[in-house]
Amino acid sequence: MAGNHRSDATPVTVETGTRRVFAGAVEWPGWCRSGKDEGLALEALAAYGPRYAGALRGTRLGFQGPGDASSFEVVERLRGDASTDFGAPGQIPAADERPTDGAELRRSQTLLRAAWRALDAAAEHAEGKVLTKGPRGGGRDLDAIVWHVLEADAGYLARVGATYHPDDDREVAAELESIRRMILGTLTAVACAEPVRAGPRSGVRWTPRYFVRRSAWHVLDHAWEIEDRAAG
Repeated sequence: MAGNHRSDATPVTVETGTRRVFAGAVEWPGWCRSGKDEGLALEALAAYGPRYAGALRGTRLGFQGPGDASSFEVVERLRGDASTDFGAPGQIPAADERPTDGAELRRSQTLLRAAWRALDAAAEHAEGKVLTKGPRGGGRDLDAIVWHVLEADAGYLARVGATYHPDDDREVAAELESIRRMILGTLTAVACAEPVRAGPRSGVRWTPRYFVRRSAWHVLDHAWEIEDRAAG
């Protein structure tokens, strides 16, 4: 990460693949959008500032969205891979290698809870509605979207050394409560410990900061998808 940053700028990272670019705010996990090139990704990130602010409403975290993309300062550029082009940010920013102290742990958990509330609110509002399909008829239905988010978080937990197996026979609300409780407990357990960066089978493990960044992005991305498709 370069020095001499603008004091009034919002630090962001840019992850560039061959067909897609992601821009994400360093200090605001979950605020991350993509575009066909860096400029479009930064514009999309700015455009979603109000929606991110809405997700954080009531948290007292003091989020202030930018007026436009000129408010951003790119502090790190990452080389993307197949995951980037497929539609998911997949590279760990240098900032997420920092240790996580008690204050940052509490902030991270607050951000995750806010993302979960946004998803729950979007799903509740869309209940009973037919979600619009894409131009080729694609798109999961509501229950499938929520279950997909749950299964993804189970996979993310494995990347920080925990194991969670969703129960297909259980009510989704109960499963969500269960996995969210495990996420918060796992983050508490590993946040202040030296991360295990490699294992014999699981590969490089994620840091707690990156777990929060990836999970919050995924939860909010689908919360906003539900909102848009329900409104459409």
